[in-house]
Amino acid sequence: MLAKPAGHPDWRRGVELFNAGHWWEAHEAWEPLWLRSTGSERHLLQGVILLAAALHKRWHHGSLTHRNYHKAAAHFVQVSQGYAEAAYGLNLAVVQQQVWAALHDPALRPTLPWSDEAPRSGILEANGPVTSGPDVH
Repeated sequence: MLAKPAGHPDWRRGVELFNAGHWWEAHEAWEPLWLRSTGSERHLLQGVILLAAALHKRWHHGSLTHRNYHKAAAHFVQVSQGYAEAAYGLNLAVVQQQVWAALHDPALRPTLPWSDEAPRSGILEANGPVTSGPDVH
């Protein structure tokens, strides 16, 4: 696992790009971290990368299949229970719901919250409830 992954410059740059709607570039920023990661961290990073790719393919290429969204969900179930919140302050179910809603509504743009004072070592936390989207576990 990476030491303080959420504080790594590549992670922070990816969050910045994701929040600006530059999803492919965010994916590229996170890939070096993913290549060096293992276990739950690797599955978490792969899932976030795939969510960014799903948004990019939907809104830049018109894809309606959402294949990368479903691949991300498969990676997230491989993340050890509690890891995403403990390491990143990230509620995976909420992020998935927000991305799912954004894949269906061009007015919605999910963001990954940025905070220098994020819980534990993370910079991500839930944005709040989403009322539409699949039942994500």
